[in-house]
Amino acid sequence: MAKLELSEYFSDIYKKGDIPRFKVFIDGKWTETKDAIDLISPTDGRVVARISSVSADQVKRTLDSANANKGKIRDMAAIDRLELLNRIRQELGKHKDEIIKVLMIESGKSFRSASGEVNAALERMRLGMEDSRKIMGEYMPGDWSSDTTQKAALVIREPIGVVLGISPFNYPVYTSIAKVLPALLAGNSVIIKPPSADPLAFLMCTEIFRKMGLPSGTLQVVTGSGDEVGDPLIKSDSINMISFTGSTNVGKHISSIAGLKKTHLELGGKAAAIILEDANLDLAAKECVKGSIELAGQRCDAVSRILVVEKVYEDFITNVKSHLKDYKFGNPLDGEEITVGPVISSKAAIRIDEMVQDAIKKGAKLLAGGKYKNAYYEPTLLVDVPLNAEIANEETFGPVITIIKVGDTEEAIRIANNSNYGLDSCVFTEDFYNTWEVMKALKAGNVTLNAAPSHGTAYFPFGGIKDSGQGKEGVGYSIEEMTVMKTMIFNLAPKNLGKNYTGEFKD
Repeated sequence: MAKLELSEYFSDIYKKGDIPRFKVFIDGKWTETKDAIDLISPTDGRVVARISSVSADQVKRTLDSANANKGKIRDMAAIDRLELLNRIRQELGKHKDEIIKVLMIESGKSFRSASGEVNAALERMRLGMEDSRKIMGEYMPGDWSSDTTQKAALVIREPIGVVLGISPFNYPVYTSIAKVLPALLAGNSVIIKPPSADPLAFLMCTEIFRKMGLPSGTLQVVTGSGDEVGDPLIKSDSINMISFTGSTNVGKHISSIAGLKKTHLELGGKAAAIILEDANLDLAAKECVKGSIELAGQRCDAVSRILVVEKVYEDFITNVKSHLKDYKFGNPLDGEEITVGPVISSKAAIRIDEMVQDAIKKGAKLLAGGKYKNAYYEPTLLVDVPLNAEIANEETFGPVITIIKVGDTEEAIRIANNSNYGLDSCVFTEDFYNTWEVMKALKAGNVTLNAAPSHGTAYFPFGGIKDSGQGKEGVGYSIEEMTVMKTMIFNLAPKNLGKNYTGEFKD
C-alpha cells in the first residue's frame, strides 16, 4: 500500500495527519491554504496527500514577493549564485533516496525511472557552470560600418526579471529544476507551478533550496488548478517570461492569454522511428521498445509511431516481440525489478484504451497487451496500424508500440512529416547516404540516428517546431532564453578615440 512517510528534515512542508496536507512556499515561508486537492497515487488509487490550492490573494502575494525580491538574486555575484546552487545540489544528493521514494508513490514511476529522473536533475545542476558561461557579453568595434566609425558598443545579457515555470507530471522534479537553475543563475527570481498530480518531490527539493540559504523571496512554489492559479499568473504584468512544458493544447492557451511577454513552450510530440532495410534490426527493435514504453510511454520524446519498410517488416516485429519480454509490468512499489508501472491516472488509461480500440476497429492487429485496470495499462503492441487511426496521428502518452508498414524511404519520410508535431524523430540505417537523406528531410527539432530520442540531461539542446513548441532548452541554451540582450553604445568622437572613415576606396 502506498503511504507517505517523510523524515523530520521535511517536517515544515506539510501538516501531519492521517492524510498529510502539503503547504506552498510564498515569500520564503511555508504557507497553508484554505482549499486543497486530493493527490491520488496511481499505484493503488488511494488518496495519499492533500495539495494546497492557493487563493487569489496568495497569488498576488506570490507575484509581489517575486518582484520585490528579484534584486536579491540579481545583485548577488554570479560566482556566489553558482556556488550556492552547487551547495544545494550536494544537499539534494544526500536526500535523493527519500525524494525518489516519494516520487514513485505520487507518480507511479518505477524505481529505475524515478531514480533516473532525480539523478538527471542532479547532473543538470552540475552542468550549471556551462549555463553560466552563456551570460558573457560581446565587444563590437564600430569601424566596420561607415556610420559608426567613431563609436563602439558592448552587447550584454541581463536578467529578464521574474520567470514563471510551469512543469508537467511526467518529470516533475527534473523539469522544475531545469527551469529554476538557469533562471536563478541568470539573476532572475522564479515562480514554479509544479503539476497538481505529483508535486511532492519538488516541494521537498524546495525545502532544500530554503535550508541551504537561497535568498528569501527569490523562489516561490505554488500549487493549484490551471484556471485558478495558472491563468492569473500567466496573465500578470508582473511576469516577464513563461517557461512551460506540457501539452500542445495548454501551450496554445498560454499563448492566447500571455500577451507580449516572452514565452518558451516545450509541447507535445509524435516521434517517428524510421526503420530502413539495411538497419540493425535487433538494435532498432530494442531502442524502439524502450522508446515506446519506458515511463509507461508518458514522454514527449517517446517513440510514438514506427515506420518500417516492407522488406524487413516481419523480421522487425519478431525482434520487437522478443525485446518486449525484457520489461516487467506491475506495481513499482513491489520491487526494483518492475520496469513499467501505471500511467498517471485511470482517466489517462481510459484515453489510451480508446485510441487502441479505435486502431483495432480500423484494421490494426493487437499482438500484445491491450488490457487495463484502474491506472495500469499493459505494454501493448499494435501492428498494421492504418494511417487514419487516431493513434497514428495524435500523441499517445501511453505504453503502446505502434507499427506502420511503408513501401520505401520516401513514403516513410512523407508519413513522418505529415504531422502537426515536430519535436523528435529517429532513423535506423547503416548507410551514410540514407542517414543524410532522412535526417535532412525530417521536419523535427531533433533527429537521432540508431537510437530512440532521449532528452536526458539536455546536454544536447532540444525544442520543437510546428505544434511541438517554440524555443530551445538545454545546457547553455536555457539560460539565453531567460536573459534579455542590451546594447550599450559609446560615442568616442569627443576624445577622438574612434577611427576616421576616409571613403578613399569606395567604388
